[in-house]
Amino acid sequence: MLKPITTQTEREAYYSRISKKHMAPLWESLHSLVPQYPSTRCIPAIWRYEDVRDAIMESGDLITSEEAVRRVLILENPGMTGEASITQTLYAGLQLILPGEVAPSHRHVQSALRFIIEGSGAYTSVDGERTTMRPGDFIITPSWTWHDHGNISEADGGEPVVWLDGLDIPLISVLDTGFAENYPEPEQPIIRSDGDSYARYGHNMVPVRHVSKSRTSPIFNYPYDRSREALARLATHSPVDEWDGVKLRYVDPSTGGYAMPTIATFMQLLPANFRGKSYRSTDATVFCVVEGTGVVNIGQEVFEFGPRDVFVMPSWASISLSAGQRDVVLFSYSDRPVQDALGLLREERVP
Repeated sequence: MLKPITTQTEREAYYSRISKKHMAPLWESLHSLVPQYPSTRCIPAIWRYEDVRDAIMESGDLITSEEAVRRVLILENPGMTGEASITQTLYAGLQLILPGEVAPSHRHVQSALRFIIEGSGAYTSVDGERTTMRPGDFIITPSWTWHDHGNISEADGGEPVVWLDGLDIPLISVLDTGFAENYPEPEQPIIRSDGDSYARYGHNMVPVRHVSKSRTSPIFNYPYDRSREALARLATHSPVDEWDGVKLRYVDPSTGGYAMPTIATFMQLLPANFRGKSYRSTDATVFCVVEGTGVVNIGQEVFEFGPRDVFVMPSWASISLSAGQRDVVLFSYSDRPVQDALGLLREERVP
């Protein structure tokens, strides 16, 4: 078979002609469409809380929670400016609610997590149950559930409260499955007492006739004090992993699966002076520092971190974690459940 001999000019003319038929040559883009390894616009980055806190608090003077609906400063990955994304599939933002405010009730297809960073007095309500927010708590807003946030008055002890929002907004956008709806009132009726869901599902027990109807955990507040106690006990009495320290995954207690269908959530402890080995994974991950100081190496970047800082590890970027002279506790989240379900997850640990 004779090999076609054409000039680049002839090929360009051909490409121009077929473009009018809404076609394009695969051979011109094959290597970018099917790369040898993940090629992402997401880059390593850190948001140091001491550098951004003033801007967060200033937003409280700029706009009310009611006007904004959600007063949030988006954490935009520097490699994806303007896309409201911290990774290719995940969103992150820092939300502020002041004493006496209410962030009005609505619902949306996107699943959301709240990781509480600072302050006391705030609460969130999900489908008729209210829970108090405390620093270190991991709180879930399942897909298509009514939810609103509020804060008690300053006279009753309310303080400015800041939390990290994590949502699957970019993933839902790619799938074109986004819907949202506003509740007719600022706050939904409360029909269950604070702690009801934890009493039913948080003690290795479920109601006798419980049938799981959701892919999201029936617990929507995982208190930090219980997570911290588990990590401390394991760090004291069990071998410490050379890459992760002591790392636990939040689960749906009724199924043992992920707590959220599109977002995996984790809490880990790095013992004092821990020097972690390098690893990489296809699930780009967002970290929030709960306690302690340390250093993270992500690809060619080196970041020192402290309490309340947020940093991001891109897909397939090497990462290693080190702790300072005190224990470090890290909360993190990624799109691991999606990759697991599709058989796409890949990890590599350097010995």
